[in-house]
Amino acid sequence: MKKKILIISGGISKERIISLDTGRQVARELKKNGYKVKTTEPNYKLFETIKSFKPKVIFNALHGQYGEDGYIQTILETTRIPYTHSGVISSALAMDKEISKKIFKKNNILTPKYFCYSFNLSKFKLLEKINIKLKFPVVIKPINEGSSVNVFICNKSNIYKKINLLKGYGKIIIEEFIPGREIQAAIIGSNKLGAIELRPKRKFYDYQAKYNPKAKTMHIIPVDLTKKEYNKLMNIAFKAHKILKCEGVTRSDFKFFKNKFYLLEINTQPGMTKLSLVPEIAAFKKISFIKLIELLLKNAIKFK
Repeated sequence: MKKKILIISGGISKERIISLDTGRQVARELKKNGYKVKTTEPNYKLFETIKSFKPKVIFNALHGQYGEDGYIQTILETTRIPYTHSGVISSALAMDKEISKKIFKKNNILTPKYFCYSFNLSKFKLLEKINIKLKFPVVIKPINEGSSVNVFICNKSNIYKKINLLKGYGKIIIEEFIPGREIQAAIIGSNKLGAIELRPKRKFYDYQAKYNPKAKTMHIIPVDLTKKEYNKLMNIAFKAHKILKCEGVTRSDFKFFKNKFYLLEINTQPGMTKLSLVPEIAAFKKISFIKLIELLLKNAIKFK
């Protein structure tokens, strides 16, 4: 009998459905390959489940708030059982777009210009600040969401309407809009896994483009880059992975414009669904889904 694996999925974030899908597909693949698997929610029974099941590794299939921001990682640390993906600090830093951008800039990684907004300016003052610092169009987004949840491209005519949709967050990021190609790069452990280009039929690669099959986003692999450009892309993704001290797999989201790679953000809990990008990149590299999962289990955070 192979190792016992406990999968934690679901949760209460806006990405619950994606997390459940990731958990189901990972569980199915592990069971098919001889592992004893149990799937659970991150609820009040979690410690009881861990104690009774006695897993060798915990597979963190959560996405979004509480799942990839250091919260569940803090809880899992107390069990001293190896768990997949990044640890407490790395998860918290990567999830916070303001802090991660500051780290990118400090380490000479190109990222779009931005400022944080706390809903404290009049419409006139906000427009003035955008015109001075960024120019239109701009991107607005929550500081700590994933999967492009509540991300909007705005111009002068609709910025206030869209901003009002995000008031519940307290603070958001307003960022310059970088046109150009959408390219994502994956790192696993100390290996540069590969990259994929996305051509959404929608305005940009938003939540619908990611998870709605009807959106018909084109996935292009291999990416049409010169060897030098490809190496530069993967080196930046690797650098971001390392400076945040990430574990397991990360997926970095880039815009490629005028021969420059702009790092938008780094995702420490990439999805494992049929439409997810990391499994697709791995498959292109002849790494099967079960092999990818086993690599994540092998790279799980261990305790001395």
